[in-house]
Amino acid sequence: MGIVNVTPDSFSDGGLLVDPDTAVEHGRRLHSEGAALVDVGGESTRPGSDPVSADEELTRVTPVLEGLSGLPVSIDTSKAPVARRALELGAELVNDVTALRGDPAMAEVIADGEAFVCLMHMQGEPRTMQVAPQYDDVVSDVLAFLESRVAFAVERGVREDRICVDPGIGFGKTADQNLELLRRLDEIASLGRPVLVGVSRKSTLAKVVGDDGAEPVHVVASVAAAVAAYDRGAWMVRAHDVRETVDALAVAAAVERGRITA
Repeated sequence: MGIVNVTPDSFSDGGLLVDPDTAVEHGRRLHSEGAALVDVGGESTRPGSDPVSADEELTRVTPVLEGLSGLPVSIDTSKAPVARRALELGAELVNDVTALRGDPAMAEVIADGEAFVCLMHMQGEPRTMQVAPQYDDVVSDVLAFLESRVAFAVERGVREDRICVDPGIGFGKTADQNLELLRRLDEIASLGRPVLVGVSRKSTLAKVVGDDGAEPVHVVASVAAAVAAYDRGAWMVRAHDVRETVDALAVAAAVERGRITA
């Protein structure tokens, strides 16, 4: 899943793609580099970020979705009006960081549109989620949450075979809790739903490699985390650096098969 953040304030690439034409060009490049989905988002969810209105979010993402017509696209939103418009414009998956808690109308929009959805775990909300996050056991707690949200979605008409889950690396977790989630990702996969992992360029990786976080995490650290996630059962990874990630995962898959071709 290639990332197209149409925001002025995302943690890694905020402000780089605010021009719709630039964002469309970037999305098309990510698809050409091997992204199975191009994930378009118009609201930052970095720690400490403030929410934006649905109208503002639609203003940001609509021209980009129109420009990416014909490509496999997902919409990164927690707002039902934004999801509805994105599905009308051809989006296939709604990537909801609130796991359908942010807007009571979201489940109905997804069910009516027969869309795919990704339900992510987040403790708190973006503005406060990194203020002393606590868990009894982070993996067990996240797994229980995701299980309950899958059940919620199904009860409201979303087809279970169209649901994937995301443990929410960096969303209300310490660096060690993020690493524990990655280490035990097979337990999240035991839920029986495809697992999406978004760890690209996140601050946990900067801490691992001894960076002070002033500069974006080097691509090598993000790719290494993506391969580790794949080895532990990730179905898809969300990445800024698509070509490098695709190549690394292709090698990891070939090693697992013991041959070049599937």
